[in-house]
Amino acid sequence: MSIFTGAGVALITPMNTDGSVNYSKLEEILEFQIANSTDAIIICGTTGEASTLSDEEHLECIRVACAVTKKRIPVIAGTGSNCTESAIYLSKEAQKWGADGLLLVTPYYNKATQNGLKAHYKAVAKEVDIPILLYNVPSRTGTTIAPKTIVDLCKEVPNIVGVKDATGNISEVAEVMSLAEGAVDLYSGNDDQITAVLSLGGKGVISVLSNILPKETHDIVASYLSGDVNTSKELQLKYFALVKAIFSEVNPIPIKKAMNLMGMEVGSLRLPLTEMEEANAKALAEEMKKAGIELKQ
Repeated sequence: MSIFTGAGVALITPMNTDGSVNYSKLEEILEFQIANSTDAIIICGTTGEASTLSDEEHLECIRVACAVTKKRIPVIAGTGSNCTESAIYLSKEAQKWGADGLLLVTPYYNKATQNGLKAHYKAVAKEVDIPILLYNVPSRTGTTIAPKTIVDLCKEVPNIVGVKDATGNISEVAEVMSLAEGAVDLYSGNDDQITAVLSLGGKGVISVLSNILPKETHDIVASYLSGDVNTSKELQLKYFALVKAIFSEVNPIPIKKAMNLMGMEVGSLRLPLTEMEEANAKALAEEMKKAGIELKQ
């Protein structure tokens, strides 16, 4: 029941000058991703500013992604919430619009226990038929899904199939995979750890970097999985400094700046996110040039 293997893009949400969602630009960047070897679209996640989208905007982004993609590659919809009923509603609607899978972040702010996390995820999974990835990002949510909890959920619930790990803790990743017995599809949630996660049995990455370098990010994974570990390692290290610049401020501030520097015109951010500080933006532009990316602004 794996959703995808390879590099999925954690897609930004483009905005118009008035702060509304730019759906025509969304269609354009979806086609750009498909044309450049992205293996899956992850819509309305952290990078997509889902926390400041209305439910109507959230679901329209999912609808557009499914309509444009037309099953050429999988669409995974971010439908997590700190309210279980809200997560169920968004998840059922995403399935209705044609999403191939769901990405469910841990409930934020509430700080649920491990038993609470299990109950939350099981409640959502019971209401949909499509596969689910857990999203473990404690720096955002204040809650960590313990390795045993991840494995238990993947073993006990047929449509909970894996995890996007954005803990940054390789030891915890190794613990998950040591317990998994093949039950967990593991994806790196950190662009600086793709090859490392693959070495522990990962299936790929859900990537911010893919917004600007989809083919290259795809190649990091594809090279490793084809047995060419050296090429994967070399590409991982080649873009290390760029990745660091992309996360020099909170995501998605730098990646939207990078796309605009490339002339992609994806607009600004919604408050409380603000434009990138000048010094950081200058450093980002320099790293982009070093990586061979042509700047148009």
